[in-house]
Amino acid sequence: MELEAKVCVVTGGASGIGRALAERFAEAGAAGVVVADLDEIGALRVAAEINERHFGRACGVACDVGSLEANRELVDRATAHFGPVDLFCANAGVGVGTDEQTPADVWEHALDVNLRAHVHAAQLLVPEWLERGSGWFLSTASAAGLLTQIGSAPYSVTKHAAVAFAEWLAVTYGDRGIGVSCLCPMGVDTRLLQAGRAAGGVEEIAARAVTTAGTVLSPEAVADCVVEALADERFLVLPHPEVATFAQRRAQDHDRWLAGMRRLQAQLV
Repeated sequence: MELEAKVCVVTGGASGIGRALAERFAEAGAAGVVVADLDEIGALRVAAEINERHFGRACGVACDVGSLEANRELVDRATAHFGPVDLFCANAGVGVGTDEQTPADVWEHALDVNLRAHVHAAQLLVPEWLERGSGWFLSTASAAGLLTQIGSAPYSVTKHAAVAFAEWLAVTYGDRGIGVSCLCPMGVDTRLLQAGRAAGGVEEIAARAVTTAGTVLSPEAVADCVVEALADERFLVLPHPEVATFAQRRAQDHDRWLAGMRRLQAQLV
């Protein structure tokens, strides 16, 4: 997918990977970048900064991605401001909860943001994309969606589901003009990771599991990997190439991989 003259929507765009994606898309010549976030002030700030370098290319929108109606409003506003959406980046995510005893409302929040938001966006955009014969869906999942996340059951389960949904979209619509990419990084220097490091307890263990497995990348480095993957029309985007090795080991001998993960967990605790 070439980004020049395309209309892009990025959820979770006020910081971290989302902010870097929005900035990188504008640099690549996107006709419009909609920066959407629950943090409206942050989204407006990022859009203003982009417009200082690329006049009129960005707008900021407040959006609670867990709601179908909020996603509908987001797509409508993007279309009204720039035209039909070409690339939707379901990037917003939350790292919440611990084990199976995590309260139901926390499980629901993780499901709403990390999975249902992707489904909502697809429900709104896929019919239009099929009619046009083009469109691209970028899902920000996690290496946890290919492997697992020590410490947080809700995060691991919802990220696995996000990968599965992206795969389903690619299988179902890949021959009908709709492209799909799935971003699965490990450690990225974002507020989510920083908060985990400082939290103590299970959240700190989860953060250390990520940071000890490989290099912590900048959001900008991840955004560069995404742009390259879009240009190559690749499904899986792995800013940390070792994730592919880990996934291969998991597939080759699942029991051995599980035993290794238990040993890692014991070391971290």
